[in-house]
Amino acid sequence: MGQLYQRGRIWWVKYYVNGRPVRESAGTEKEKEAGRFLKTREGAAAKGEPVKPRTDRVRYEEAEANLRQHYEATKARDLAEYDRRVAHLTRVFSGRRIADIGQVEADAYVLRRQEQGVAGATIRRELGTLTKMLRLAYKNGKLLRLPLLDKPKEGPPREGFFERAPYEAVRRRLAVDLQAAVTIAYTFGWRMQSEVLALERRQLDLEAGTLRLDPGQTKNDEGRVVYLTPELKTLLGAQVARVEALQRRLGRIVPFLFPRLGKGLRGGQRRGDFRKAWASACRAAGVPGMHRHDFRRTAVRNMVNLGVPERVAMKVTGHKTRAVFDRYHIVSPADLQEATRKLAGTIPGTITPGAVKSSAQVSDIPQIGG
Repeated sequence: MGQLYQRGRIWWVKYYVNGRPVRESAGTEKEKEAGRFLKTREGAAAKGEPVKPRTDRVRYEEAEANLRQHYEATKARDLAEYDRRVAHLTRVFSGRRIADIGQVEADAYVLRRQEQGVAGATIRRELGTLTKMLRLAYKNGKLLRLPLLDKPKEGPPREGFFERAPYEAVRRRLAVDLQAAVTIAYTFGWRMQSEVLALERRQLDLEAGTLRLDPGQTKNDEGRVVYLTPELKTLLGAQVARVEALQRRLGRIVPFLFPRLGKGLRGGQRRGDFRKAWASACRAAGVPGMHRHDFRRTAVRNMVNLGVPERVAMKVTGHKTRAVFDRYHIVSPADLQEATRKLAGTIPGTITPGAVKSSAQVSDIPQIGG
């Protein structure tokens, strides 16, 4: 049998779950409301239903920890990427009750991030993480109402991509193992951090000339297999030789295709990010501000321009939807100039340079409106 009692002016309840007493604040100064709360708790206990925590007590930190644990258990998200996004959310929402987070709070967060010069696409992804956090809390019974948060517009897609000469200039200024890594990204459009640098030696078959990504290793959870170009086969053969030399030096197996090649304590570990080395190489090559993610746009454009069927190109790069693939198919000024050159040679009646040789010939051309 449950009971009501007061601590100060607040009513508390005592009830039993599986024979064990549970004491909980009803969060009210009114005895009747506390009585209704007690009946709800007793009813859930009698039916064997889980007794849900008070939603007005659940704070951001708990919801964030639950989402991270969910991603860790399901492998549905790269945790390093998750930690980067959630760090900005934590600075703003730390200590808040999740029941108090709605559109007003989301809009304030957007304005704050915009004042910091953050791109709309980045803010959208951060709010997407917050939405997933609240959705999981709702699913777990820690939130009674799921707010629908509007996000800022995506904005026009970034149009950065590499022409061959600047790409070669940047690649030459990187360490030899990174030269092989960026060649994979340039050729196939694979994501650098989560796909290329995460490769293990078992995923490379030099004899068959293939490189594969396992299911669950990619953003869309689908595996991929590509066939190596002669250039990549040479570069990756040299990379395997470097890893084997590292193994002999360390006296142990190194599973990664791109490990740290140094002699220190981290030698043989998976190579981490190389943002600083990349930025330095871009500045030295005269193309500051280029992103490694530009390789995805570059690979899409190159394959389409070479006549690779779009469904095959999507399979290589890992774009699951046509809409996203189209955002990456960027047209450059050189593409437009090439289109004009092709039109000049194929449209009947088109006058190409050098076709008009004399004023007499010009006078023979019919004039419109004369």
